[in-house]
Amino acid sequence: METDFPYRLYLVTDEQACLGRDFFWVVEEAIKGGVDIVQLREKELSLDSFIQKAEKLKTLCDRYNVPLIINDNILVAAKVQSFGVHLGQSDEPLERVWELLGTNFPIGISVESMEDLEKPSSKKAWYLGVSPIFSTPTKEDTISEWGLEGLAKLRSLTNKKLVAIGNVKTQNAKEIISHGADCLAVVSGICSAVSPAVAAESFRKEIEQGLKFR
Repeated sequence: METDFPYRLYLVTDEQACLGRDFFWVVEEAIKGGVDIVQLREKELSLDSFIQKAEKLKTLCDRYNVPLIINDNILVAAKVQSFGVHLGQSDEPLERVWELLGTNFPIGISVESMEDLEKPSSKKAWYLGVSPIFSTPTKEDTISEWGLEGLAKLRSLTNKKLVAIGNVKTQNAKEIISHGADCLAVVSGICSAVSPAVAAESFRKEIEQGLKFR
């Protein structure tokens, strides 16, 4: 199973958040600005459309040597040979993913409570998605937010890499990192920015500042 997770800025895509601009342009600009891992999240597309979009995005990510993660859909992940997959607590079990894609296939798992940390899937995960770190309209199906104190407590209880998602902004990025997150997952903060590249650069600078206080 993959254990290395050196990434710091994780783009979670949202077509609507791109505000009518070319989706692939937004992602490429974000990568140029410092995004070093990308997750394709599509809840509404048909399987065929999801696969087509994923194939095109994987070509783009491969050009920059940036890993592509598929959210929730292991059939798409298998078809396009993505680097990994991200699952929520109610999604496919890890065993089903490994049965299809092999036991070394990287799987990120969302954790929404301290109780989730004790689940077998969390113990076997490649990284843990701390969701949501702060409440956000893009994550309406969650119970509550972790907050900085919850994040710090989680950090003290696990050696897993922690990816914070949910209302992550440049204004709070440094604090989130200094309280224990290893990586920031950003949606609208990059996808909706006037310049996705400049936004990504700004997040990277805040992440570096936060790491100094770890």
